[in-house]
Amino acid sequence: MKKFEANCLEKVYELATAEFNCSITELEIEVIQQPSKGFLGFGKKNAIIQACFKDNCKVYVQETKTFRNKDIKIQEVSERIEYSNQCEERDFLQKEEKKETSCNVPKMESKDKIFDKFYHEESPQNEISKIIIKKDKEKILKEVEDGIHLLFNNTCYKLDKINVEFYDEETLYIEFLGEDSALLIGKEGYRYKALSYILFNWINEKYGLMLRLEVAQFLKNQEEAIYTYLEPIIEIIKEKGTFKTKPLDGILVHIALKKLRDEFPDKYVAVKTNVRGDKYVLVNEYRAREI
Repeated sequence: MKKFEANCLEKVYELATAEFNCSITELEIEVIQQPSKGFLGFGKKNAIIQACFKDNCKVYVQETKTFRNKDIKIQEVSERIEYSNQCEERDFLQKEEKKETSCNVPKMESKDKIFDKFYHEESPQNEISKIIIKKDKEKILKEVEDGIHLLFNNTCYKLDKINVEFYDEETLYIEFLGEDSALLIGKEGYRYKALSYILFNWINEKYGLMLRLEVAQFLKNQEEAIYTYLEPIIEIIKEKGTFKTKPLDGILVHIALKKLRDEFPDKYVAVKTNVRGDKYVLVNEYRAREI
């Protein structure tokens, strides 16, 4: 089998069909590595496949060619190439197995599971976290700041300063300042969401803390927008007692949840998910908690 590599599967398939001069349906293809764009320029991977003709990888050229007045049998050359590729594949798999056995990489939680941690209720574990915070506040700030600088030191973003401080006893406030800080927001906030998931998962898992992430006043603008949206809703809840918000995305859900819980401490206020996977905030009486 012959190995091909490109930045996406479509291009690598084109290389294979061009090399064998046939349709993709006539090839037996094994995907060695799926392509990945990575995150913020990290972890980018090319697509890698191995391909050959079907029917036990028959040699696609049976005739002989002459090169510099010397007859070379294509079949023999192809067999040597195939054998070499098999050896390379075996060596690659052995190296990967060694890496897997030597590095115990923690299993990443799903995005929904990480996101849901924003809305968990108080538990005894949080009491332990509070004790740790009171004892080691300065140490936590130093470790978090060093970790963030390590993450961004080799990126192309021009950041003047990264502020890390306690917002309250249970929340860390992190602010990115600099010429390129707005680039960390991305279209419709997709980079901001990805960065907040990464930082929250790390900080909450290690220190038991919540997170407020500010990038180029993005969080402030989001809070102002959601407060404007909630003003008439609060009046409706005071009148009718119940309400379900429209589907809210990312940090907006967390902001709306906190605002409505502050306004209605005696009501049931929680984040729910509809059949399409959209999240919204439900306000109800405690007797209707199961709705």
